[in-house]
Amino acid sequence: MEGSTTFRDSIATVDKQGKRKWIFAKQPEGRFYNVRTLLSIFYFIAFFSLPFISINGRPLFMLNVLEGKFILFGVIFWPQDFFIFGLAMLAFILFIVLFTMAFGRLFCGWACPQTIFMEMMFRRLEYWIEGSAAKQQQLAKAPWNTEKMLRKTAKHLVFYGLSFLIANIFLAYIIGAKALGKIITGPFEEHTGGFIAILVFSGVFYGVYAFMREQVCTIICPYGRLQGVLLDKNSVIVAYDYNRGEPRGKYTKNGNHDRGDCIDCMQCVRVCPTGIDIRNGTQLECVSCTACIDACDFMMEKTGRPRGLIRYASENGIANKEKLHFTPRMKVYSAVLVLILGAITFMLGSRKPVTGTIIRTAGMLYQERGTDSISNLYRIKLINKTTAEIPLRLQLEDEGGKIEMIGKENIAVKPEGQGEGTFFIVLPRTEVHGRKSNIKVGLYQQHQKIATISTTFSGPME
Repeated sequence: MEGSTTFRDSIATVDKQGKRKWIFAKQPEGRFYNVRTLLSIFYFIAFFSLPFISINGRPLFMLNVLEGKFILFGVIFWPQDFFIFGLAMLAFILFIVLFTMAFGRLFCGWACPQTIFMEMMFRRLEYWIEGSAAKQQQLAKAPWNTEKMLRKTAKHLVFYGLSFLIANIFLAYIIGAKALGKIITGPFEEHTGGFIAILVFSGVFYGVYAFMREQVCTIICPYGRLQGVLLDKNSVIVAYDYNRGEPRGKYTKNGNHDRGDCIDCMQCVRVCPTGIDIRNGTQLECVSCTACIDACDFMMEKTGRPRGLIRYASENGIANKEKLHFTPRMKVYSAVLVLILGAITFMLGSRKPVTGTIIRTAGMLYQERGTDSISNLYRIKLINKTTAEIPLRLQLEDEGGKIEMIGKENIAVKPEGQGEGTFFIVLPRTEVHGRKSNIKVGLYQQHQKIATISTTFSGPME
């Protein structure tokens, strides 16, 4: 029928003329909403506290893209570690693909910051200031009187104030809490760029949560578009059991024995933050927030029907009337996800505390040392990724030659800083094979090897 397919030709938040349809979502109530509320409290505590937690004087979490300095759980990463981030990013993309194929858009409804802040913070404040969804709708249609002006002004002031707070915390993740404190307490003329950044972020967050809202999920976010190609009939989704619910019929006290369990109450539509009708099937606007599950379960209990008409299920599960279970496919995907997380953890854990590069002095040939030795001049640059100063000694590995430092024997590398030095590598002629030879230099802190750096040694043509 035409009515069963036309919903796929448009999105629920835009009318036939292409104008925005404002969503007045009813506040959900139920077991899933209660769990999401508890999780959101944890998320908010983590978000607002992480930038201010330090380990050994270093932030627990900071992504300073301006200086190329990244700190994850107290471990610092520099641009030289970018290959780890590259591999981790590839692994993360694969993780998203596999996770979505197995568990659908579960992340969007339960962990996405956009959903959490919109539904669990801003929309709740909206309920508190403007009232229920029905009252909000009445207020929107009402003429501009004193009450409407006061409520609308109060809402937008609260929204912007909260956006301003979030912008400050967001900036703290980038530049650190100490730098943010200097911007807030220091003279304006010394931190103009920082104040502008805070205002820009505040405006973005305010625009998203006060006006864009669900449009971010349905139009802007690419993950919703990917869902259409990543999901299959075995993926876990929020689904309507049409076998049990159809044909629909209004509830009567005498019962509708010739109809399905769906009483067409539209509660699942009224609570949906993106305005869709889940009974039409899987849609890209669905963020798996479970609001429709709670609303439907409530109505089923009130009418003496079993819960689960709308539930977490797969399309094959609905079609074959099977309960959701951990399929072999999901087990394989989950195992791969665990391996990916393990690989990322290993890469992060095996990172060296000191890295560096050794470059042979440009424009200089080898030097002859008497009749039996040849030397090359090198320069080394080191980066210390720890919070303590590290004195390093260079030692030639697996070669019969030696290293002659120019200046001090040890190179002192400052905490979270750099160090450099110049030295000769001297090799016996018997150890030099060809125009270029590969050699390794070990970095030692007292008697402990920290890292090994490879370079080349230039010699005479054979």
